[in-house]
Amino acid sequence: MKKHLKHKNPWPFFALVYTWSWLFWLPAGLFGLEVNEPPAPILIALGGIGPMVVAVALTYATQDHAGWRDYWKRVFDLKRISLRWYAVLLLAVPAITGLAVLLDILLGGQGAYLEAHFRSNLVSILPFAVFTVFFGPFPEELGWRGYALDRLQEKHSALTSSLLLGAAWALWHLPLFLIEDTYQNNLGLGSPAFWLYAGVMIPQSILMTWIYNHTQRSTLSAVLFHFMINFVGGLFALSARADLYQAAVWAIAAIAVVVIWGPRALTYRRGKP
Repeated sequence: MKKHLKHKNPWPFFALVYTWSWLFWLPAGLFGLEVNEPPAPILIALGGIGPMVVAVALTYATQDHAGWRDYWKRVFDLKRISLRWYAVLLLAVPAITGLAVLLDILLGGQGAYLEAHFRSNLVSILPFAVFTVFFGPFPEELGWRGYALDRLQEKHSALTSSLLLGAAWALWHLPLFLIEDTYQNNLGLGSPAFWLYAGVMIPQSILMTWIYNHTQRSTLSAVLFHFMINFVGGLFALSARADLYQAAVWAIAAIAVVVIWGPRALTYRRGKP
């Protein structure tokens, strides 16, 4: 599968990513900076590119030219993803969110609504989409799925790799809960919303591995799926009950994938993907 993969130990990557990102995020939180208070935006942005910076540095430090080409091809090669999987990437998150909202409405809840600043200015959705790609999905997935996932799957099943990566992905965000008025800070550290936010990353990680293993290890597939999670989540505000339903649907979808495709590779193929 990964003939160019060398230095298969994923743990130095995680150690370096945490060191890089938290070196910028923790001071912003500990000094009580607000999200828009200089230099907080710069510190947040620098911390956010940690997975990409570390993955690229390790790739160039430990791989040969074939390994470098493989790394970047998986990021930009559109042909690795078939039309069927593009449909999954673009429709799965709206479907999961829509089902949760529908359940809430059918049971007497409010469901969800378009965020106020988008209702008053629909054109602002376009710059929000561009911002969403480059602040989160792109720099993160060049590391999480683009670098770490292959190395985890060298030693573990696809399911175990997904659980480990999902936990690492969730924990990585922890310092953002300390920076005033970030999305994470507004959830409240240790609150039920905090645990829901962290917990849902586990089934999301399983589904992302499932897609990745069916799209010839496409890092782009992870970027697009991560983008859809953040984009749909930023466009709509869900009621508290709809949030719970959404987490349940994520979990059910992940369980279904594991049962149908099998925990070892999350594909029909036997052996490692």
